[in-house]
Amino acid sequence: MVYKMAKLRSLPVLVAVVSLVVGTYLNGCSGSQRIDKKPNIVWITSEDNSIHYLKLFDSNGVSTPNIEFLARQGLVYKNAYSNAPVCSVARSTLISGCYGPRTGAQFHRKIEQVPLPDSLKMFPSYLREVGYYTSNNSKEDYNYFKDTEAWDESSKAAHWRNRSDGQPFFHVHNIGISHESGLHFTREEMHTSELQTSVTSTFVLPNHPDTDLFRYTNAYYRDKIIAMDNRVGAIVEELKQDGLLENTMVFYFGDHGGVLPGSKGYLYETGLHVPLVVYVPTQYQDLVGLPVASEIQDFVSFVDFAPTVLALAGVAIPSEMDGVPFLTTGALKQQATFSYADRFDEKYDLVRAVRNGNYKYIRNFQPFNFDGLMNNYRYRQLAYQQWDSLHRVGKLNPAQAAFFQAKPTEMLFDLRQDPYETTNLAQDTAYHQVLEEMRTMLEEWQKHLPDLSFYPEHYLIEQAFDNPVWFGQQHQQDILRYLKISNLSLYEFSAISDQLEESLHSNDAWDRYWALTVCSSFGRAASEFSPTIKRISKQDQELINRVRAAEYLGLNGLKDPVPIITECLYQSTQPAEALLILNSVVLLSSYHHGYEFHIDPKKLSTAPRENDEVKRRLQYLTG
Repeated sequence: MVYKMAKLRSLPVLVAVVSLVVGTYLNGCSGSQRIDKKPNIVWITSEDNSIHYLKLFDSNGVSTPNIEFLARQGLVYKNAYSNAPVCSVARSTLISGCYGPRTGAQFHRKIEQVPLPDSLKMFPSYLREVGYYTSNNSKEDYNYFKDTEAWDESSKAAHWRNRSDGQPFFHVHNIGISHESGLHFTREEMHTSELQTSVTSTFVLPNHPDTDLFRYTNAYYRDKIIAMDNRVGAIVEELKQDGLLENTMVFYFGDHGGVLPGSKGYLYETGLHVPLVVYVPTQYQDLVGLPVASEIQDFVSFVDFAPTVLALAGVAIPSEMDGVPFLTTGALKQQATFSYADRFDEKYDLVRAVRNGNYKYIRNFQPFNFDGLMNNYRYRQLAYQQWDSLHRVGKLNPAQAAFFQAKPTEMLFDLRQDPYETTNLAQDTAYHQVLEEMRTMLEEWQKHLPDLSFYPEHYLIEQAFDNPVWFGQQHQQDILRYLKISNLSLYEFSAISDQLEESLHSNDAWDRYWALTVCSSFGRAASEFSPTIKRISKQDQELINRVRAAEYLGLNGLKDPVPIITECLYQSTQPAEALLILNSVVLLSSYHHGYEFHIDPKKLSTAPRENDEVKRRLQYLTG
């Protein structure tokens, strides 16, 4: 096999975080034509749907005539990506133009909000400064403290019609019809409702069991897409009625991937790859420099959306933003996108990914946290429940069962041959060069941020959330060391055992944290360190390190982890720390490991006990 790395730019520019590149770009393209021809801009976002359900993007999808209308006088982006697979993190990326792991906005649902970097504002504020009316109808869901200057109005009544006569506007309309909650139907409803989409002929993903329930869920969800498209049509009709459509650039896109099981919250294509169509009126085609009705293969990411809107409006792009414009004459061509997953409601798992051309690389930093680990809201969906039940009785094939098993530390997919990511090529020697290059791309991106998630969330809340970006800059060398320790799991154990042992004995708590995590990745191969790990489980000053040590011992059947972990849980006074401990409790009490925890909620400290996400875990564990 001959592999050729997609040629976009040198790596530092590829990661789209070098502000000098953005500044240079703007100096060359934000001239008077853009200021003299300010377009109105409308974002129509639909919740929770990837490309896989719209025929415009995927042959297995349904027709969406209103979105297809926009495409006929617009651009269809075939490779548009949310950088995060869940609402608040994705929307924080959109509103800021910044990568979440650099700014502390990577956790969903937020326990604490974070400030925007330095002097950065939410991007609609810059539009207001040059005369735009900005309105949002109506979901925000930001992990940042809200910029009070961002919106003229943000409510269910917000509309461009509330602006002054002749004033240009930027309007966001959020459509919730396709949201995950729409799939929380009952079996009774399943047997009484009539669907527009055929249940018998609907497509079921190959990693899902092909059952009547999964077929019904797929058809039911496609009906939601049809209803969503009707709402898109209603918004476009309002623009027509107001005589504004030919003065308005209309963006339609999904806010992240879909909600069929294993999509939302996960760094697979079904969780990240979103539909994007941009309607371009004739008078603004010179701003874009592309013929309408074009299919664009270049990669665009949510981190690029804010800079793109500012560039279209003739506004200088702040250097604190990480993204670059994609919809302007001379825009940089990209063939890569980076993505991140951290805490998803009450479920923790640190995962990073990069797609470059047709290849996708996923790095699982805590591979023992299997994808199907309980997440209460997800498992309200009947399809999730059935998928889990079929796995428990051994009725899934390997591709379908992978969701419920510990993951490889690295995953590599050729999406041309394997669009649903069922065949991991990371151990295939024919792809060794690809693996090395993709691994390096991701690692360099994480270093450049730097990636704050190498500290546990509770530590960031206490030590970093006053100014996360400054904290990351001040502790960049420590973060790079933690990354290096975590990457020991990528090598043969015999080659790195000395380094791992040194890290287990480090005076730095987070060196020990990552060394323990790596031990759990190696499993029994790291059992020679059991005496040290047992000592850490009893004596470490950080509760979470005692838990990580006990977790290693429990995962490998070397010692009952229940007493130590339960004791640490009761000692914790921080909601995020208690939540991370509970993640280990849920993992160890799963059917894979079978430990019995008897948690008494009354013994938890007040702050953790009153946290909503902790309550979700306790609800599951205590019934």
